[in-house]
Amino acid sequence: MNGKIRKHPKGLPYLFLSEMWERFGYYLMIGIFAYYLKDVKKGFAMTESEAADLYGSFIALVFLTPFLGGLIADRILGYRKSIIIGGLLMGAGYCLMAVHDLNVLYISMFLVILGNGFFKPNISTLLGNLYNDPQYKSRKDDGYNIFYMGINVGAFICNFFGAALYNIWGWGEAFMAAGIGMFIGIIIFLVGTKHYRHADVLKPAQPGDLPLSKIFLIILLPSIIFGIIGFALPGNLIGLNSKSTNAFIFACVPVIIFYASLLIRANKDEKKPIAAMLAIFFVVIAFWAVFKQNGSTLGTWADRFTDKSVPTALQKPFEVLKLSQTITLKKDSVAKYDHLFRVTKVNKKVVKEYNYDPYLKNLPKDQWPKEGGQIHVFTSNLYQSVNPGWVILLTPLLVAFFAFLRRRGKEPSTPTKIALGIVITALSTLVMVAAVYACNNGAVKASSWWFIGSYGVITIGELCLSPMGLSLVSKLSPPRFTALMMGGWFLATSIGNKLSGVLSSLWDTYEHKAGFFWVNFFLLAVAAVIIIAMLNWLNKIFKQYSV
Repeated sequence: MNGKIRKHPKGLPYLFLSEMWERFGYYLMIGIFAYYLKDVKKGFAMTESEAADLYGSFIALVFLTPFLGGLIADRILGYRKSIIIGGLLMGAGYCLMAVHDLNVLYISMFLVILGNGFFKPNISTLLGNLYNDPQYKSRKDDGYNIFYMGINVGAFICNFFGAALYNIWGWGEAFMAAGIGMFIGIIIFLVGTKHYRHADVLKPAQPGDLPLSKIFLIILLPSIIFGIIGFALPGNLIGLNSKSTNAFIFACVPVIIFYASLLIRANKDEKKPIAAMLAIFFVVIAFWAVFKQNGSTLGTWADRFTDKSVPTALQKPFEVLKLSQTITLKKDSVAKYDHLFRVTKVNKKVVKEYNYDPYLKNLPKDQWPKEGGQIHVFTSNLYQSVNPGWVILLTPLLVAFFAFLRRRGKEPSTPTKIALGIVITALSTLVMVAAVYACNNGAVKASSWWFIGSYGVITIGELCLSPMGLSLVSKLSPPRFTALMMGGWFLATSIGNKLSGVLSSLWDTYEHKAGFFWVNFFLLAVAAVIIIAMLNWLNKIFKQYSV
């Protein structure tokens, strides 16, 4: 173990643990967010489309603000101060979500959005700076993979806490736990300060760079104005009946123009690496559009279409740990659902009827409990731990595999790994197509193994792409643009996240759900063709300019 530690900077464990706890808070919150919005008794009784739209807008904006957070850290605050400010804002936002009020929810979302902008790009950049030391340079990809596993350790364990706290007390206590996790992460970050103080170096504007005040004037202000214009336009302007989607698309226009101008204004040595990064940013939007459906469409699949029954041997321990729920066969006044589990609303009010629990609607009659009896089911948000669980299992194997190839001089380049990630992720959507046919389009419950298998495939794609994207930016970025380009990576993530919400809001329009997953496959297939066509060009630039 000590031999391994000497191969990495001393600051890595502290950044690993800080990010782990930050992601504990974020993924606990996001793992229950859509369920909370759709809860007709203790939530906000939103329909699938309404919840998907708000969820998509939220996770999009969470990854849009790193553009500004990176700039402010680069020029004014530095990385450490930005990380601390961001963590405190996010922790406060999570805690405020415990207040059951729609206006307070919007305020808490705003704090999380703003806080993530300060935290997310800068902890990644700080880690990259640690690996700029010549003795660690060759292990930067491994360092980002280890860091990425920290993200997923937090994302894995948080859902068990979220399920138990919700089952014991309710939504509010689960959101409070997310805030506490964030505050623990900040404490750990402060403890490790001495190990990365030297890597926290301001990068003031260079000759020819726009001053920060001008950037705010030509990007932030126009984005706000464009967003307001988009929101004011008819909701169905682009056929999706969503004012928030209009606002987001319009608000992104000035930011995209800025990155295009950045390429145009860059000097000769900077143009090619910036062009390569922007090309990759464009392609990976498709990946995030599909991957980020884990909290919306695939959350619905886990909740309504998947067999969640707890095996007899696990019923007692899961009941003691409060990780399961019981469904009693009795008629009650619940929200009215159609055969595809869509909540029925009239004049924006949920229609109630005297009916069975909706989970029983597509469960074979021979699996129903007797009148007054109960069945034990996993709490739905536990399925959010499937993906990070796979990451924890597969990361050491993938790191070892690439190390094996590296020793033989056959390791794929970072752009090639990203291309592989998109291709593999496309294959994961075909697993869900098969799942739809296996359960006869929801006529019966689908086995949990379909969900687990799909995420086993998508996780391999994720590990080839997501940590490699962070590493790519750190390697290719001209020094004065590192945090700014890291913000560009998160801008691409943001657009993909919003697109995931747009796609998820269309879930109810597909009578046969296989069609929905075929759309996801087509989107990724197009992205794969584009990046494969660019691969020789990207690899040449990467070989010439990576540091």
